[in-house]
Amino acid sequence: MSLLVVAGVMALGALGGLLGSLLGLGGGVFLVPFLTLGLGLPFRQAAGIGLMTVIATSSVVSAQRAGDGTINLRLGIVLEIATTIGGLAGGLTALALSQRTLHVTFGVVALGIAGVMFRQLNARNALPEGDTDTGWLGGRFYSAEYDRLVTYRVHRLPVALGMSFVAGNVSGLLGIGGGILKVPALTAWCGVPLRVAATTSSLMIGVTAAASAPLYYTAGEILPQYAAASVLGVMVGTRVGFRIAERAGARGLKLLLGCVLVLVAVMMLVRA
Repeated sequence: MSLLVVAGVMALGALGGLLGSLLGLGGGVFLVPFLTLGLGLPFRQAAGIGLMTVIATSSVVSAQRAGDGTINLRLGIVLEIATTIGGLAGGLTALALSQRTLHVTFGVVALGIAGVMFRQLNARNALPEGDTDTGWLGGRFYSAEYDRLVTYRVHRLPVALGMSFVAGNVSGLLGIGGGILKVPALTAWCGVPLRVAATTSSLMIGVTAAASAPLYYTAGEILPQYAAASVLGVMVGTRVGFRIAERAGARGLKLLLGCVLVLVAVMMLVRA
């Protein structure tokens, strides 16, 4: 593996860490196409390396955010059940639909969600000050943007469960993390603040990836040199992401998420 290839894999690993710390997305959405189209690796090897990047991103982000209240464990556990069921159903989807159909469907859905995100740039998913009723799955955390404890409640849980099911179903088939669907859905339709949706998603995608990675490893589909380079990049990207997150407001992060959704949608439609 040449130095240029190492640098490219590390750079995309860093991008994955950056997006993971800011938006709760896995880096596989950019790393997997680079490994398959740019370096000519088989898709299964690229997906296995992408899983290692997701696990590393999830571990670093979860450890960093564990004590600040932005990880909603109850919500994460509930949604992970739907994600797991969706992943198991992915085998049936693979038999029923072609890859082209999946790419087109994902691209159209991502564009639609991006449109919703752009329309809600100024929406604030926070209850009025003094309202402390979090409901069953809500919570509270300290927001530097508001300079106070922010309380939120989770609305439209069936929507979140449905999107988690879809995310689990298609993420393994397309080699990308399900956070690209879950984070905007939680933010746009379920009343969850973006920071909470992002950090909770980071935890969830790590759990999902950790369940799949051993299968790839035992099959010899994870190349250690590529995985190591991507994980090193993650370490750098997450540190940069944490510093940006301290200064970025919710509106800026929503705008970034919408732009990433559009980019991913275009990539999927082009691949179709």
